Amino acid sequence: MSRTQMGGVFDALALARALILATGLAASAWAPPALALGGGDSSAREGVDVGRNSVFAKLVPAETIEESAAKQYQQMLRQAANQNALAPPDHPQVQRLRRIAERLIPFANAWNPRARTWKWEINLLGSRQLNAFCMPGGKIAFYTGILEQLKLTDDEVAQIMGHEIAHALREHARARMGKGAATSIGAGIVSQVLGLGDLGRTVTNYGAELLTLKFSRDDETEADLVGLELAARAGYDPQAGVSLWRKMQAASKGAPPQWLSTHPAGTTRIADIEKALPQVLPLYESAIRK
Repeated sequence: MSRTQMGGVFDALALARALILATGLAASAWAPPALALGGGDSSAREGVDVGRNSVFAKLVPAETIEESAAKQYQQMLRQAANQNALAPPDHPQVQRLRRIAERLIPFANAWNPRARTWKWEINLLGSRQLNAFCMPGGKIAFYTGILEQLKLTDDEVAQIMGHEIAHALREHARARMGKGAATSIGAGIVSQVLGLGDLGRTVTNYGAELLTLKFSRDDETEADLVGLELAARAGYDPQAGVSLWRKMQAASKGAPPQWLSTHPAGTTRIADIEKALPQVLPLYESAIRK
């Protein structure tokens, strides 16, 4: 290895260490622009405040994780179609989900500039599971079980969809992978900085986990709050977040549904939503007036 190459490696290691120390596992690269949502400085912004995105997300190329997510999503759809479990486009519940998504998606752009280029997809899978998700890049899926067993209203569906979209907008999966790469500085991060390719293989290995990835409690809280705001701006009553989680609590008294296995519920969660209502109810009221 030449002296120039060795210098590049040492620079990369220093950068990686600096990033880890600077983040304290919670720093971030950007926040939703104030002008796009509320005008003026950030203190004047209407809506929720969840801080900045994790800087660890920057350690994994967004294009890489979105490409991996798209492949996993298409594979899932093919498997569902082969099992006659993929609802057709003219299914009433599919049309309902896509109608709700059409109202939510325009408000996603202010939370993540990349959302403007995402190729959003919304599909329904036939299963009794109480489950829904949005993969990086805007790949959304709902299971019939969560719609039918909980008898969800449109407002409640909007809370779930907003929550799942928020995970993608806040790049929680990307940050999780970045943290994983940061634990092996000599391989993952250095490979990314120098363009060597090991990181790409690491992310590919994570690809299959995108369908079952578990987020932290902080991630879930962020997703709840951002989802509340997305739904409110789209004209869906944020108070439905409370009724939704009460239904979830009732559903979890027996065998915990899959959605709750990665989305902790409870009185604390409902209390956090109720605390945020004064921040989002004006947005909802403004939306319905329009």
